[in-house]
Amino acid sequence: MPKLVDHAQRRDEMAEALWRIAAYDGLEAVSLNRVAAEAGVSKGRVQHYFASRDDLLDFTAEHLIDRVTSRMKAAVATAPDALTAARNALLEVMPLHEDSVVDTRVGAAFLIRALGDDALRARYRQRNTQFLTLLAGYLTSARDEGLLARGREPGALAVELFALANGLKEPLLLGDLTPSLATALVDDALARLA
Repeated sequence: MPKLVDHAQRRDEMAEALWRIAAYDGLEAVSLNRVAAEAGVSKGRVQHYFASRDDLLDFTAEHLIDRVTSRMKAAVATAPDALTAARNALLEVMPLHEDSVVDTRVGAAFLIRALGDDALRARYRQRNTQFLTLLAGYLTSARDEGLLARGREPGALAVELFALANGLKEPLLLGDLTPSLATALVDDALARLA
């Protein structure tokens, strides 16, 4: 009986090998040979799933977006109210724990690539738009629930809070800011909106 192969799992394993390389050595260190060695497979196996380095990078960029989105959905699903959901979403896009540190490092590498790649830049912009829409929705619900002061437009607040979360990423990655202080800064920003 022929062995059943989970092709999606194989692709994911190769993307995760690229991930490990990119997180510590940057995307310029990524090659099909290096990914094959990191994944413990032959270069031919990698080429079976990805015709080129660019194909592998594109797949991994999507994999990154899916991974962060999945983690964020889990974080907001446990929220008792809309304001906590907004808080959880903001914290989940920041490098506050091991998985999110690696994701943020890889995301930063892909962001640099996106500056010269129209398709990848469009994906980043779409992801940012989706996040801002989600955050504005939580803030609107929080306002309607009486958890936020009226008078500020939720869309503008979402942009402000997203900018805060993004601005905290670099000092977190560099070790200039602790996760507890970054969390306190987000909590303080949300408290001022109450």
